[in-house]
Amino acid sequence: MTVEIIPVLGLPEIEAGDDLAAAIRSGLERAGIVLRDGDVLAVTQKVVSKAEGRAVPEPPGGRAEVIAAETARVVARREDLVIAETRHGFVCANAGVDASNVAEGFVTLLPEDPDASAARLRASLERSTGADLAVIVTDTFGRAWRRGLVNVAIGAAGLPSLVDLRGTKDATGRVLEATIVALADEAAAASGLVMGKADGVPVAVVRGIPSAGPAVPAAELVRPPEEDLFRESPLQAVHARRSIRRFADEPVPREALAEAVAAACTAPAPHHTRPWLFVMLEPGPLRTRLLAAMSDAWRADLAGDGTAASVIARRLRLSDELLGAAPVVCVPCVRPRGAHAYPDEERAGAEREMFLLSGGAAIQNLMLGLHAQGLASCWVSSTLFCKEETREALGLPDEWIPLGSLAIGRPGTNGPPPRPTLDVSGFLRFDEP
Repeated sequence: MTVEIIPVLGLPEIEAGDDLAAAIRSGLERAGIVLRDGDVLAVTQKVVSKAEGRAVPEPPGGRAEVIAAETARVVARREDLVIAETRHGFVCANAGVDASNVAEGFVTLLPEDPDASAARLRASLERSTGADLAVIVTDTFGRAWRRGLVNVAIGAAGLPSLVDLRGTKDATGRVLEATIVALADEAAAASGLVMGKADGVPVAVVRGIPSAGPAVPAAELVRPPEEDLFRESPLQAVHARRSIRRFADEPVPREALAEAVAAACTAPAPHHTRPWLFVMLEPGPLRTRLLAAMSDAWRADLAGDGTAASVIARRLRLSDELLGAAPVVCVPCVRPRGAHAYPDEERAGAEREMFLLSGGAAIQNLMLGLHAQGLASCWVSSTLFCKEETREALGLPDEWIPLGSLAIGRPGTNGPPPRPTLDVSGFLRFDEP
């Protein structure tokens, strides 16, 4: 198989409202390029965006405002660089907002629907040339594990963006188990060899790619969230974790809970101790017994009125609606023993507080460990107010102190909105030297 990459030179500057297909056709004619059946026409995002009116003035305050508007989710951030997910699902630098090869004072945005853009160009060029074509809209993206940029397909029409080879055999006869080829990206990367940033070549013909099946749009190249093992940077994961009170009706793998507990056990603790216990309660008699014991204790206190009764009623509601319905309920506990003895009363009296602080740190680590695996959680104080009932229901010795409860599960289809930006000025102080 031989693949040929042919640059289409001499296209005019594209402006909003221009007929991009007609401009490409004229460029092909001037270059003496006759399109053939099976050709893949690679077109840069920049000219597609310009033709579709997606070149916009940069605001007086800078492009950060435009980047924020184009960002659906921040994946990572370092100083002025933002790696963001766009509304299309693409993860790229600055949400695809770019100032290269555009008039001074302007930036380009990604096309609203790159697959639709590719489909329109393909339909127009097929009508005018009579050739059976494919069209890809390309952009240059960085890669998390490698330096440098490569062309990728953000839109495609007329070719299978993904070719699933699972179940077929390799050259040695071994059955492939995980191989899915990103054909549209391979064609886009090839076209990048003749479409340099400074070359002024926004279109290229990639010839010789064999037909590999029915057309699949480039949107299928975007990895679904549930398959994404690198969805957030570590810092962004801390910001992104939210308490969720409604969960999908799906089981939680015990392996995931064990991984989260391993993360919890990295919390700081007094004098090299690990004073924690995490009791995981799936639906069953033990959890039912615990919730009933707490409910009975709280109902006995409802004879009061005013604020106390209101708080108790809220606890009952949370117990029924949250802890009763969650796929897993975790009761984190701490026991204040094993630390070195202090000779003075002041520090010896602080030992219990140190262990309680350690328990809080472990709970935070547990929630972050769950979030990192795509699981949601919500902490409620329940067992803090029913320590004896909790120990009795769970069969725990008196030395264990329950520290509340965590409802755990997979987030539902409509998770919470992104956490709003926090002004930390009220929480941060730098002392002058």
